[in-house]
Amino acid sequence: MAHKEKHKKKHHHHENLTGEYFAGDAGQMILALLFAVVWIADSFFLEYTTFLNQYIPPVFRISFGVLFLALSGYLAKTGLSIMFGKNRENPGVIRKSVFNIVRHPIYLSEILLYFGLLILNISLAAAVVWIIGIAFLHYISRYEESLLLARFGKEYEQYIKEVPMWIPRLRKK
Repeated sequence: MAHKEKHKKKHHHHENLTGEYFAGDAGQMILALLFAVVWIADSFFLEYTTFLNQYIPPVFRISFGVLFLALSGYLAKTGLSIMFGKNRENPGVIRKSVFNIVRHPIYLSEILLYFGLLILNISLAAAVVWIIGIAFLHYISRYEESLLLARFGKEYEQYIKEVPMWIPRLRKK
């Protein structure tokens, strides 16, 4: 079966979605499991790379960790409800809500989830997995953007110029 046919079959109930990297879901699941295993094992049992925790007071780690976890939850909930909440009559570039702040709010929520956990209990070993995860999400984001450029052309080019990929701008251009 051709890649496009596999892709269409995967999103049969959301015809207006453009596409995703064929191994994106599997890669994210593997990296999530790897991060969880490394973070839990190092943070609570092995404690090989957790020495930075002794220099940062728990009140700061907990406050900032919870802040990033809450932000992650907001981005994920809002982004997923916009993407999968309903079929849009006329598919186009989504620019509302969190999609007007960053181009990949759902992937950013994943990055912030792991970062929040890292702040709660710093594990340098888990941080390495987190960095690998960021690289993977960036790669699949670029792939998906190439599909969106092919489908929406100048409209998506303009979106790229106006909305940052990952880090929100403090001021609009």
